Amino acid sequence: MASTVLVGTQWGDEGKGKICDLIAPGFDAVVRYQGGNNAGHTIVVNGKKYGLRQIPSGIMYPSCVSIIGNGCVVNPAVVLEEIDMLEADGISTANLKISGNAHIIMPYHIALDGAFEERLGDYLIGTTKRGIGPCYQHKMERIGLRMQDLLDEELFREKLDRALTKANAELELIYGKPTFSADEIAAEYLAYGERLRPYITETGMLLNGLIDEGKSLLFEGAQATLLDIDHGTYPFVTSSNCTAGGAVTGSGVGMKNIDRVLGIMKAYITRVGSGPMPTELDFDTDEDGHTLCEVGAEYGVVTGRRRRCGWFDGPIANYAARVNGLTDIALTKLDVLSSFKTIKICVAYDCDGVRYTSVPEHQRAFEHAVPVYEEVPGWECDITGCRTFDELPQAAKDYVARIEEIARTRVSFVAVGPEREQTIVRSWKPAR
Repeated sequence: MASTVLVGTQWGDEGKGKICDLIAPGFDAVVRYQGGNNAGHTIVVNGKKYGLRQIPSGIMYPSCVSIIGNGCVVNPAVVLEEIDMLEADGISTANLKISGNAHIIMPYHIALDGAFEERLGDYLIGTTKRGIGPCYQHKMERIGLRMQDLLDEELFREKLDRALTKANAELELIYGKPTFSADEIAAEYLAYGERLRPYITETGMLLNGLIDEGKSLLFEGAQATLLDIDHGTYPFVTSSNCTAGGAVTGSGVGMKNIDRVLGIMKAYITRVGSGPMPTELDFDTDEDGHTLCEVGAEYGVVTGRRRRCGWFDGPIANYAARVNGLTDIALTKLDVLSSFKTIKICVAYDCDGVRYTSVPEHQRAFEHAVPVYEEVPGWECDITGCRTFDELPQAAKDYVARIEEIARTRVSFVAVGPEREQTIVRSWKPAR
């Protein structure tokens, strides 16, 4: 048995869905361990793009069990929408399992999310307004509703009344927004529960049973390292632990059962939402920034928002490798850099005269970080047809080697295009 955590190492959108889809056939189960429908994973199958927001990428393989773990927050309507989409295309969801302990995103969570962002004004966090933060907040306040509650009408209504006492008061008295009716919510959500009943189960027991049978697991994170509630660029973060450690608490599987941590790194860097980004290149005024965005098609799967783009950030790569305990890296979108005659790599920060080669813990230091660049030659040729590492031009191979040196971790995959076959596998052995 060999189990692996797959984690984003930047601010998300690194291509986790593509890599997960590529290696999933080597595993018996794929487990989503945190986050909600605020992050999309794009998978290209037979030329068709699938944007999955809640269902794990392993759903594309009938032999693979796809699990939404207890660390996730679930919008039932979105899950059912994805189930219907997949089934309509002949992709079975029979192996989808949802933890009964995963918390439910309620309509008042979405309303509270939007109202709070509106109140913040110029200081907004830049959330997707999908209700993720308020749902996790109610979880910590112990007034949340869980997926198992959908299967017990009496308990659901009891918990809903308790949650609405607080949520409606906040919406009305603090934000001046409309409130919600318990009867209307119950009618809608209990109907969701009946449709989802076959999928809701005790996933912690299921996963540990698979381990006892010698099966292999792949843990799929949403968001990424710098959006982690503890280890990210707080307060511009998500509301859960998306670093590798979250795989343990978000699934009910013990640490001794995890062997590898695969970090997904984009060959440059992007970010959605507010917050500092040292290597950012302005889309409107910087030609390189505009090129990265347009050639890389850097627009959000869920929101359609244009992503902020910048050169590869070495201190972030070094930090992510350390915080997650990376054993391997999958480098994605290397082909996007083929447009450049020269390429810059940020190798350090100058923070008010102090040099950092990893992300500083103090917020002010990171906000004032000035990138220290190293310029390397580009390759200015099409690499999308390369299928082995040796086929890459020397400048591209040197670029990969420099990233390995900075992150102190081997690059086991190099993606040179969006299709499955456009990923060069260098040093990765399947789990089975």
